[in-house]
Amino acid sequence: MAKHHLFFILSIFFLTACTNTINKKNEVDDKILKIRQDFDLMVNDYYEEGLKLNPINATFTGDNRYNNSFPNFLSDEYRQKLKSYYTKYIDELSRINISNLDENQQITKNILKWECQINLDELNFHEDYFPIDQMWTVNLVMGQFASGKSAQPFKTVQDYKNWLERLNGFLVWLNSAKDKMKEGIKAGFVLPKSLIVKVIPQLGALAVDDVKNHLFYQPVLNMPDTFSAEDKKELTEAYTKMIGEKIIPEFKKLHDFMQNEYLPAGRETSGIWDIPNGEEYYKFQIKKYTTTNMTADQIHQLGLQEVERITAEMEKVKQQVGFKGDLKSFFNFVRNDKNLMPYTEPKQVLDHFQNIYDRIKPHLDELFDNKPKTKFEIRETEKFREKSASAEYNPGSLDGTRPGVFYVPIPDATKYNVYSDESLFLHEAIPGHHYQISLTQENDDLSTFRKTIWYSGYGEGWALYCESLGKQLGLYTDPFQYFGRLSQEMHRAIRLVVDTGIHAEKWTREQAIQYSMDHEADSEESITAEIERYMANPGQALSYKIGEIKIRELRDLAKEKLGNKFDIRKFHNQVLSTGCVPLEILEKKINNWITDLNS
Repeated sequence: MAKHHLFFILSIFFLTACTNTINKKNEVDDKILKIRQDFDLMVNDYYEEGLKLNPINATFTGDNRYNNSFPNFLSDEYRQKLKSYYTKYIDELSRINISNLDENQQITKNILKWECQINLDELNFHEDYFPIDQMWTVNLVMGQFASGKSAQPFKTVQDYKNWLERLNGFLVWLNSAKDKMKEGIKAGFVLPKSLIVKVIPQLGALAVDDVKNHLFYQPVLNMPDTFSAEDKKELTEAYTKMIGEKIIPEFKKLHDFMQNEYLPAGRETSGIWDIPNGEEYYKFQIKKYTTTNMTADQIHQLGLQEVERITAEMEKVKQQVGFKGDLKSFFNFVRNDKNLMPYTEPKQVLDHFQNIYDRIKPHLDELFDNKPKTKFEIRETEKFREKSASAEYNPGSLDGTRPGVFYVPIPDATKYNVYSDESLFLHEAIPGHHYQISLTQENDDLSTFRKTIWYSGYGEGWALYCESLGKQLGLYTDPFQYFGRLSQEMHRAIRLVVDTGIHAEKWTREQAIQYSMDHEADSEESITAEIERYMANPGQALSYKIGEIKIRELRDLAKEKLGNKFDIRKFHNQVLSTGCVPLEILEKKINNWITDLNS
């Protein structure tokens, strides 16, 4: 009996201990669950506060809550709000033990920390002294919105009223832009003259006294039939008054200031080194756009090596087509060959890109088993900006109701050269930006913050990597199109050389143009626009090749380590399912994936 009694007691003790252990484990599990829930709420708060601070971003994502808002991004008060915003979330992140988060949240924490810090660092530099350039600035975005064919919706009467309200904020910004540029002149922060002369006609096009032919009048011409006659009359009068009495006069003032005051004060030099603290600013720009700690000299040397490698490949194509001159002569031949300029109307160019899309469709399953649901369109770039624009992709909305759009500038269809269009489509459209951005936006495993973040090293690196997939997608059968693919890769390799050349090596605009002319087949007009693009946004052009090289390295590593287990579709899933991330985070994820498959 005693034995049984002792056994009973021990059993009770054991069960009690187990129950206590389970209870403690449940308490720990509940605590970790709460930490993870609170983390998700914090990330969502960061995203929501960010939309209020930058309602233009909200509009681009398809979030229409702030379509009437346009804060003065140039005010000291706004800059202080940004500083407080990023500082607050860095402090909150510092109090979170990353080991309590799941794998996806750990990535999110690292991204958010990087994002807050890089944006705080950016506030140390006077970017507000350069509010307007020929390619990158918010006034051009507002021109796109005004066309009625971009992210700003014009479907309801309230949409039309929202735009009028947003324009009031934009008018404040335009006036501030002029004041900031005046401050910049005094402090030594001015654009190069070669860029200013490109901005002046852009402003002039919006300063003409012709309300009904004004870009900002376009929504009036396209009012939905569902609007009542009274609403149409009221809105037409409101838009006519806004454009005639406010928009045109403000653009006239800005145009005259640019022409008469800013241009004479413009820099003769081309590189950002020639502004106060310019060298430090360029180091920051390299880190921001490549998401690496590479130096300007390292990137310059890498660019020279890549140019040499691609040149050897170009020589092979030149021999294949039987061209007898040197490579530079072949560039000139390709630039000017009328057989490569077969069109007379912009629609023919757009149809040509549709044909490229139709040809790759049957092959996409071989490389991708996950494709976006967001619709896709090909459009001509708006006339007011096409002379200074490159082909580009504008993402669809988060909910997929607005399509992703591939924009093609066609200033003169008779001079449009098609030789590099297959690689261009793979980069800007499918499977480049459209797949990467749309799949990110459609990924339910990612927070909204992760769906909308953008890192050029990853995003542009992916798009350039996609150009290398052309043969597998049924393209590059024509040696000139393959030469175009090499030319596009060369174009990005040249960027490593000329961007660092201009901003770190003190090259002139003309030196950079000549280097490009010597090593690629683009027209002088196109090359000039590209060099001026790099001058306006130092470092951005570096991101493409740096990112592409990293993705190729990771693919080669996966093939080597996985052997027969390697599946190109699964690799692409791993790259794309992460969303846009700094390259270091992508590399860590791919390494973990390889380890997991081999374990």
